[in-house]
Amino acid sequence: MATVVTDVNILQEAEQFSEMIVSSDVFQHYIQIKQDVQHDKEAQAMIHDFQALKEKYEDVQRFGKYHPNFHEISRDVREFKRKLDTHPLISAYKVAEKELEDLLNEISQTIAFSVSKAIKVPTGNPFFDQASSCSGGCGSGGSCGCN
Repeated sequence: MATVVTDVNILQEAEQFSEMIVSSDVFQHYIQIKQDVQHDKEAQAMIHDFQALKEKYEDVQRFGKYHPNFHEISRDVREFKRKLDTHPLISAYKVAEKELEDLLNEISQTIAFSVSKAIKVPTGNPFFDQASSCSGGCGSGGSCGCN
């Protein structure tokens, strides 16, 4: 019976915690920018064009440098990606996405460390990964140096 009560309490606290995240300024900003990108015709056209170019690139990658258009398509993808990344709305979206990711990584780390400092939380962020005494790659058979 005590286990059921504890489970219910944990679920209720998790629900409250998720509501706090969803109502945070970081999350709300992310959602607003995402909607702005979704409703911006220029940004959507650029994303669509980039996806088509990526498909060509993936076809060319099957043959690598031996494909007759390898260098041309590779260059086109890099140039278009740069153009896409510098579009003001898409750039703002990427910044908001990174801020949300950082918030979620920090929350994951805090929760894990509240249970035990020995829990490894791969975040993809070298600062947090070093803080957890793990370089993020523990699949190397113990040679990563984790404690």
